Formats: sequence, C-alpha cells, structure tokens
Amino acid sequence: MVEKVYSTRCGKIHYWINPDGKCQEKQLVFLPGLTADHRLFDKQIEFFEGKYPVFVWDAPVHALSYPFDMDFSLADKATWLNEILLENGFDNPVIIGQSMGGYLGQMYMELFPGKVVGFVSIDSAPLQKQYYTGIELWLLHRMTPVYRHYPWKTLLKQGTNGVATTEYGRALMREFMMTYDGDQERYANLAGGGYKILVDAVEAELPYKITCLAMLICGTKDMAGSTKRYNRAWHARTGIPIHWIEGAGHNANTDKPDEINDLIAEFIRTA
Repeated sequence: MVEKVYSTRCGKIHYWINPDGKCQEKQLVFLPGLTADHRLFDKQIEFFEGKYPVFVWDAPVHALSYPFDMDFSLADKATWLNEILLENGFDNPVIIGQSMGGYLGQMYMELFPGKVVGFVSIDSAPLQKQYYTGIELWLLHRMTPVYRHYPWKTLLKQGTNGVATTEYGRALMREFMMTYDGDQERYANLAGGGYKILVDAVEAELPYKITCLAMLICGTKDMAGSTKRYNRAWHARTGIPIHWIEGAGHNANTDKPDEINDLIAEFIRTA
C-alpha cells in the first residue's frame, strides 16, 4: 500500500492505495466509519491486497486527514472520493463501507449512478428518511455537546467496549480514540459534526436507490444505536441479502474478519 494525499478546499485527505492485483476488473474501496481510521480494515487489506486493487482512507477530519474544516456535506465527501478514484483509475469500484462508510457509499451511488459494481454495507444503515423516527433525527442534530461534556474516561470505555466484542476489535478502537486523547473538543466536533452531516443527508430526502448488486452485514451484538433494527427493515423492504455475524459487534469486520473476508470474496465473484 502506498500513502497518497489529495488536496481539497477544506484540507488534505490521506489515503492508501495499491492498484496492483491479479483481478483488475474490479477495485475494492474500503470506507471506515465515524471516528475510525484506515486501520479499521487492516484485516481486509491483508486478505485482498494482491488479489484486487485496493483503497482505504482516513476520512476527512479523521486521524491524518486533519486539520480539515468541517464545512462540507456528505455529497462533498462523495465527490472528493470520486475524484480520488478517477485519478487512480478505479473505474469499477466495489464499495465496502462500515457504518458511516456505508452512508457515504449510498451518497456516492446517488451522485454517480452506474459507477459502482457492488456495495457491501457493514453495520451501516439506509439513508432514506422513512427508516428513522423523529426523535432519532432530532438527536442526530445535537450530538456535539453530548460528546463535549461526557466524561472522557467513560466515553473512552464505552466507545471501545460498545463497538467490538473481541480483544483485537476493542484494542483497535481504543487506538483510534486515543488519537483524540487530551483534545476532547476535537473528538466532539468530529463525532457530533459527522452525525450532523449524516442527518442533513437523510433529511435531503434523495432517492438513495441501490441499483447494483448489494449485501448487508450486521453483527448480532451490534449495540450502536438502532443499527440492528435498521438492517432488519432494510432487508425486509428491499430484499437485499443480509448476513448476521454471530457474536460480532458494530465493528463486525474486526471481530470476525475471516468470516467477513470470505463473504466479501464470494460477493465480489458474483458482482
């Protein structure tokens, strides 16, 4: 993997890419969730690198992609992603998004229809407004002060134990969060601002139709908000196949990497 930098009006985005691979027909684009960085997909990169072209990034405002102004939308983020992929010849991407990365994948497909050849959602949820309650949308607008005033030690504990069930998954999430240790204001702006960007996209009420081959993945122990409820409804309303990962938390790909790698590999073969 080679680290590269892409400049935007808001700041610089750091990403890692390897365009080589035995199969060049499809490229794998891994998009981490909110507050996680590119290391979230280490087990997937390790498995797929050399087999397919692969890409992963530190999303805007995250880790090395900072300093970065929060003055952007989910659509801006998708546009920057598209520009990076085009610059690197990724013209048949399979988007694999965890949590916020899955929302970004849906926005990407909305703005650039027909470009994505496959979409894998890992512990994410649909962007259509119909899936959300009024109180959920209200809260998503107001998360920054919650993170700003929450005791950091408690936030650190809940943020690590609450998203993963394995020692590896929890240790990795703790590493992500320790990036912001001593600067809780930065963490609050990142997390709260990320949810604000998300709810703005939901309330835009765009179609967000998934027309390519898709797969939903969700951990049976996912305790992040209403993720499991969203995925049950998403599957029921669209018929998109869903795979429940027994014992995995919100970061299911870190809790059960081998199982998820096998699911993704089989999915890619049919996409």
